[in-house]
Parts: sequence; structure tokens; C-alpha cells
Amino acid sequence: MVTLKNYMEEVVFNLMDGVLDDINMCKCELCVKDIAALALNSLPPKYIASEKGELYSKVNSLRNQFEVDVISAITKAAVLVKSAPRHK
Repeated sequence: MVTLKNYMEEVVFNLMDGVLDDINMCKCELCVKDIAALALNSLPPKYIASEKGELYSKVNSLRNQFEVDVISAITKAAVLVKSAPRHK
């Protein structure tokens, strides 16, 4: 059976640390997940099947093509979460 994965989740989490390092804000689990959820909801999903060879080529092409959009979505989400964090 082929497993499907939204590759954008991996891209968002891989790029998030670098973006959040530039923004002075809370990095607790709740804030990070809120940022990820907001960013992912504003990005188109990119599903991939994890068959040999296909996964590697998709990962490389998607990373270059969507990195700027992902960074922008993470930044916008981080600003929103920073202005109204859900934790106490």
C-alpha cells in the first residue's frame, strides 16, 4: 500500500526554526503548532507518495519551488500568534 504525505508539513517544520529565530517570540509547543497550523492552512497541500525514487525527486523540486511561499506563510502566522498567544 502506498502512503500519502502532505510534504508541505515537512517543509514548514524544517523552515520554521530559521524564521522564528528572526522573530523574538515564544517557541513553546503550543505556539509552534499554532504557527504551523496557520501557515499550512494558507499553503496549498502537496501530497506525495513514498515510492522509491519518486519521493526523492518530488522533495527536491518542491523544496526549491515553494520555499519562499512557505517562509512568507510562517512569518505571517508567527506575527499573528505573537500578537495573541493562546497560552497563559
